[in-house]
Amino acid sequence: MSVPLDETEFVDRDVLAAPTARPAAPVPAFSPMNAPTPPPGGRPPTRAELESQLTTRQQQLAELKARQEAIERERLALEEARRRQAEFETGRPEMIQQLTRGVELLARAEFAARREAEQMAKTLGGLREALQAVQGLKPETWTPETWQTELTRALTTLENARMEWNAARLKWPLLNGETAGPSGPSRQPGAAAAPAWLAGRSLGELCKLGLALTWPLAVVALLAVGVLALALFRP
Repeated sequence: MSVPLDETEFVDRDVLAAPTARPAAPVPAFSPMNAPTPPPGGRPPTRAELESQLTTRQQQLAELKARQEAIERERLALEEARRRQAEFETGRPEMIQQLTRGVELLARAEFAARREAEQMAKTLGGLREALQAVQGLKPETWTPETWQTELTRALTTLENARMEWNAARLKWPLLNGETAGPSGPSRQPGAAAAPAWLAGRSLGELCKLGLALTWPLAVVALLAVGVLALALFRP
């Protein structure tokens, strides 16, 4: 039971109004991470304890290095995978475009070559028929009564064969001795071929040949100049 307060006694009301102060919490002492763990009892660590702690730290460091190397390998693997993925994403459309273009070009070339082969086969068939017709002409079998008629027929056969040959020469430059590639003759249109007697000659031979062809004209020109000079300077 509480004791009644005597008004005559001195009471410090400020102290009564103030809250009760709590005891201060103890401040932990600062301990660095790399500092050795103090042994129990507050005594200094022994050499064996320090060596044990050093061994532990070295093992932890080795584990950290191994983990770092593993993470580095994973990073390199991810970068390689990203590079290969980017190469695939950029290479696939490129190859599709190139292969599509190649297929179209080769398909057109194949169609043109097939059509050219068909035309060549037709021309070859016509030449063979013309050859057989010309080879079938036998003048020794003509009789005096029929030789004029046979001669007319033979001339007609020769004319038809000549027309077939000329048409084949115009169509196929190979028959004229020109080198023709898959898409036509290799020589440019309008290019004049060198004469056969000039082919294979060196520059010195060509110079000598030119001098041999032009010296008569040079002599005539010199004579004309001399006669003109005599006529001008004669008193």
